[in-house]
Amino acid sequence: MMAAIIFVVSLVFLLQFFVAYCRSLVAATAREQLSVDVQKVTGISQEAHGRDFAKVMQFLYLCPGRPEDRGEVHSVRVYFDLLNFMDRTFAKVVPGSARWIERERGKCAYFAAVALDRRISFSRGLLAAQTEN
Repeated sequence: MMAAIIFVVSLVFLLQFFVAYCRSLVAATAREQLSVDVQKVTGISQEAHGRDFAKVMQFLYLCPGRPEDRGEVHSVRVYFDLLNFMDRTFAKVVPGSARWIERERGKCAYFAAVALDRRISFSRGLLAAQTEN
């Protein structure tokens, strides 16, 4: 019984750390400006919505990945799925949480757009380096 309590408490603390980590990743990209190309492709200029996330992630997976951002993108993807779960469950019980969840989902979509912008720049840099040789 004690082992189960320790396990559950450990999972709660791990979840709390994971949410804080993901929110810090999302907050770090909130002030970055998107390039004109990414704005045209995604339709996101200043503010993103949760419904944009899936479309941006599809574009993101088409670009060659940067080694630095693979873990971050995956973490934010899991965080977005957690927010969707919360939207389906807790938002019905606590109606005020729906707005917060949607804002967080929009921030996740903007994070994905910034990651797409970085991957496009990375790919252009690789192409330029290869054509010089």
